[in-house]
Amino acid sequence: MTENNVVVDTRTEHKEGKLLTIENLQVWFELRRFGFGNAGYVKAVDGVNFDLHYGEAIAVVGESGCGKSSLMKTILGLNIPTRGEVTFDGTKISGMGTKGLKWYRSQVGYVQQDPFGALAPFMTVERILEEPLIINGVKSKTERLRRIHKTMEEVKMFPVDDFLNKFPHMLSGGQQQRVVIARAMIMEPKIIVADEPVSMLDASVRVEILKLMRGLQETHNLAMIFITHDLSTVRFFSERIFVMYAGKMVEKSPVDELLDDPRHPYTLALLAASPEPDAANAHTYKEVPPGEPPSLVTPPPGCRFHPRCPHVIKGLCDEKEPPEFLTGPEHYTACWLFQSEQA
Repeated sequence: MTENNVVVDTRTEHKEGKLLTIENLQVWFELRRFGFGNAGYVKAVDGVNFDLHYGEAIAVVGESGCGKSSLMKTILGLNIPTRGEVTFDGTKISGMGTKGLKWYRSQVGYVQQDPFGALAPFMTVERILEEPLIINGVKSKTERLRRIHKTMEEVKMFPVDDFLNKFPHMLSGGQQQRVVIARAMIMEPKIIVADEPVSMLDASVRVEILKLMRGLQETHNLAMIFITHDLSTVRFFSERIFVMYAGKMVEKSPVDELLDDPRHPYTLALLAASPEPDAANAHTYKEVPPGEPPSLVTPPPGCRFHPRCPHVIKGLCDEKEPPEFLTGPEHYTACWLFQSEQA
């Protein structure tokens, strides 16, 4: 927040409880036939529910096209929900006016996947980091420079003055991503949404960036949403993991619980498709479900994974959508295989 053009850091207020609530969220995109008339909808997000607590890190995982990026953009305030609600700190986003939405977007930082593509090539590092402060009404040049120096020190870009006048092409990939993280942090947000933040980086740099983000989360009590398809990093980074398939969340669980005891057939398939870190087992072939993810324009009835599921129950999985069954401590699985455990 700002007071008399002076930025006041509120991130270290270690609150508890729910910061973000997603209720029955639907994000559908209308299709047009030759530019005229409704040709259906792409049901990118279709009935998603979850909570995010202050200072918590969660991971949303799933293959390409499962809806996680559309979910992310809705949380960022870029997509308008078709149905359902996004509630931030007790305030419904859909009820905010232009000024309220501008303030909300300043509270949700965004770390993009491709750092080079995310940075304007004609702007210096100083100008890149100064722009959000100017847009959000920090008029004092001195205060803007103070914030820039402080944030760059937090992302470990030393010495700061050596980087301020550089353009993105003059930085390494890891340095570019640190600038992207600094820009996400510059308005002192309460949530950081990170979209595959290390997938474009070398393996050695990935560890540094993940450690940096984890340290920022703990220092400032930041909530983080980590969007990824790489299950190898989520145990290190997150407390809970949500698995998405075809616009729906099929499994939610604490990270260790899910990775050690996955329940949904799709989660098992994701883990089977993950790279094998043990070289002795690298040649081992793992069975994965055949077929492709369904069209989000005409998704199948019932469970959306049933056309590929090796455990499909005819007359049930292909007709009725499964609810979330409690299959362990804070472990929810949307699969009819666990209906007996509900009792």
